[in-house]
Amino acid sequence: MFRNTFQSGLLSVLYSIGSKPLQIWDKKVRNGHVKRITDEDVQSLVLEIVSDNISTTYLSCPADPAKVLGITLPVLVLVVKNLGRHFTFEVQVLDDKNHRRRFRASNYQSATRVKPFICTMPMQLAEGWNQVQFNLHDFTRNAYGTGYRETLRVQIHANCRLRRVYFADRPYTEDELPPDFKLYRPSRAAGTEPGPSSAEPEADTSNGHALT
Repeated sequence: MFRNTFQSGLLSVLYSIGSKPLQIWDKKVRNGHVKRITDEDVQSLVLEIVSDNISTTYLSCPADPAKVLGITLPVLVLVVKNLGRHFTFEVQVLDDKNHRRRFRASNYQSATRVKPFICTMPMQLAEGWNQVQFNLHDFTRNAYGTGYRETLRVQIHANCRLRRVYFADRPYTEDELPPDFKLYRPSRAAGTEPGPSSAEPEADTSNGHALT
């Protein structure tokens, strides 16, 4: 999808406030829902993914399973709200040996496990909103001793709320981000205060409407 696109800086693949936030995403829902709602903490529209079974309710990108993202930017960032329930997401990459590797981060796993084509790892989230930065270059090198080439797919499962999902050419501090990539809590006095605290996966070696 993006192989023929010039890639630098920040590249957004999901923005909950947009007119069609799931335009390039596929949605699977069973025993749960995917809705756009107003979050009480940030007072703006967000996507809520909730299910009793995290494996049956998720978003995947690209929507067409025959296509790949082709994104070479090495840092995946999720602006995500911790709902205090099980949550997992997965990213599939291509390394410089032409092997497809999957990385799965979960908030209910306690140890990192590296298998030939999948690496599963624990993820710690603070209460409320988080900015999860996932350095694909580092994880590919540390887990498999190979180089990161590009991201093929991203899959985000229940249970969470999403504000934005984007790729970056490097880790950015909150001060470096453009205003619409930041997440602010509503002002309690004059001005605003930053919303999320940064979080990274650990590695060892109001009423809403359903989206169609």
